[in-house]
Amino acid sequence: MNRAERIFHLHRLLKARQPPSLSRLMEELNASRATINRDLEYMRLFMGAPIVYDRNTNGYRYDPAAPEFELPGLWFNHSELHALLACEQLLEEVQPGLLSPYIGPLRARIRKLLGQGGASAETVRARVLLRSIARRGVNAESFGTVASAVLGQRQIRIDYTGREREETTTRTVHPQRLVRYRDNWYLVAWCETAGNPRIFSLDRIETAHPTDEPARDLPADGLDRFMNASFGIFSGEARAWAVLRFTAHAARWIENETWHPDQIGQWHGDSYELQVPYSDPRELLMDILKYGPEVEVLAPRELRRETAERLRAAAARYQTMT
Repeated sequence: MNRAERIFHLHRLLKARQPPSLSRLMEELNASRATINRDLEYMRLFMGAPIVYDRNTNGYRYDPAAPEFELPGLWFNHSELHALLACEQLLEEVQPGLLSPYIGPLRARIRKLLGQGGASAETVRARVLLRSIARRGVNAESFGTVASAVLGQRQIRIDYTGREREETTTRTVHPQRLVRYRDNWYLVAWCETAGNPRIFSLDRIETAHPTDEPARDLPADGLDRFMNASFGIFSGEARAWAVLRFTAHAARWIENETWHPDQIGQWHGDSYELQVPYSDPRELLMDILKYGPEVEVLAPRELRRETAERLRAAAARYQTMT
C-alpha cells in the first residue's frame, strides 16, 4: 500500500466515531509504527489536517473544535503529477505493435493513480495539460528496433542522415541508452565508425537493422560524464564556459531555470550573469538568440562573435522592408 492509499484509509478511520489506537492503525494499514507516525505528521504539516491524540480513548481523531477537514482535491506534488501525466501521454503516442496487449492495463493503472489524488483521472487529464512543441516524428519500426536493442544489449546497423551535411551513412552502433529530451528521442550509442560514444536523433535514422551480436557495455559513470559534462544534447567534454549577462526583465525567468547542473548564476547590479559549460555551441546559440536584446554574451570571444553574426544576419533580412 503506497502513501496515497494509506492516507485515504487514515482519513476514513480518523473520521470514525471511535478514535482508532496506534496499534489498530498499524493493523488496518499493515504498516509499521514509524510509517503511521510519518503519515500522520505528513497530514498535519502538508495537508493541514487537525489530527489530535485523545488520551481518554488512547486513539487519534480530527479535532472536533476545528473546522471539518476533507482531503485536498489534488495532493500530488509537482514531480509526481508530472511523472504520471508524462507516462500517460507517452503511452497515448505508442504505435500499435508488440506492446499493445500491455498498454491498456498500464494506462488503466496510471489513471487509477491519478484518481487517488482526490480528483478523477478524467478531470486531471482535462485540466492539467502537458504541451509538446517542436516534436519530430519517429518511424515506429525503427523506434521498436532501437528500443529492443537498447534493452536487449544488441548491436544494430543504422542508416543515419546527419543534419549538418545531409549525408546518409551506414554504421554499426552499440546502443546504451534511449533518451527523451525536449520532446524528442535520442539514442546514446558507441559508434564503430567514430570510435567513441555518439548521440543519434531517432527521427534521422532512416532504417535500423537488428543483429545478434552483443553490444559493448559502457560503464554507467562514463556515460553520465559524457551526457552531463556540457550544455544540451550535444554532449561530450566541455571545451568552454559561456558567460551570459541577462537584463533584469529576462532574469525573472532565467534565475529560476537550470540550464546545466554545474551552472553558476549571480546578480551583478541590475543584470543577472549565468555561466554554463558547453561542448558544441549550436543548441546553446539557439537558446541565446531567443532572448534577443535581453542577453549579451560576454565570453568566450568565439561564442560572442558567432552570436553577433547571427543577429546581424537576422536584422539584414528586415532592412529591405518598406
